[in-house]
Amino acid sequence: MTEAFVTSNIKNGIGTITFFHPQSNSMPGTQLRNLANEIQTLGNDDSVKVIILQSQGEKAFCAGASFDELIAIKDLETGRHFFSGFAAVINAMRKAPKFIIARVQGKAVGGGVGIASSADYCFALNTASCKLSELAVGIGPFVVGPAVERKIGKAAFCELTINATQWRTAEWGNQKGLYNQLFESTADMDIAIYELATTLATSNPQAMAMLKSIMWQGTENWDTLLLERAGMSGTLVLSDFTVNAIHAFKNK
Repeated sequence: MTEAFVTSNIKNGIGTITFFHPQSNSMPGTQLRNLANEIQTLGNDDSVKVIILQSQGEKAFCAGASFDELIAIKDLETGRHFFSGFAAVINAMRKAPKFIIARVQGKAVGGGVGIASSADYCFALNTASCKLSELAVGIGPFVVGPAVERKIGKAAFCELTINATQWRTAEWGNQKGLYNQLFESTADMDIAIYELATTLATSNPQAMAMLKSIMWQGTENWDTLLLERAGMSGTLVLSDFTVNAIHAFKNK
């Protein structure tokens, strides 16, 4: 596969969204908005009772922001617009009246950790290590921060944010609540995902919508908050420090 895509299908009440990008499932702005739109579409589809969110490829679930697009940002409005793509995905996941199950088959970096954190239930392979690498390239996990902190707590969020170059193991993610269940193989993980999704697809949709609303209480201001955070990242990505750090990272 060489072309990025976001696709979805619906079967037996289970809506499955799949995304892919050839650069380790990194996310350009267009990809982020396509993903947010797909989540909104399935969330509003009465035939969908539960949503599975997954990516293709083996090494990375999502490598975060597209560095090629970050380097191309030359003004604040473009930067704010790019980072608001992650805000759109997180808010779409938050507001979808269906439980979202994430399938994390590889490493999660930056925005990938934010997407995993925004799922209502998360399955992962025991090789799915994670890190928030934003500070290492002169930015910060401003947009994904609220979702990550909500999921794993402030102390663990600060640990990931400050020690930005160190990978945390999938076991660490499981202990902190990022991953709900770990598996040694994708075959075993997919069986477990299908079993849970099938059970949820036959559960009371009104009850699940009410439960999700309760679970996300206290996040009602995120439409505004995450856009404000996108402005912070959009400002920093223009700095000489960040431009040089991104180029150095790409040239490794």
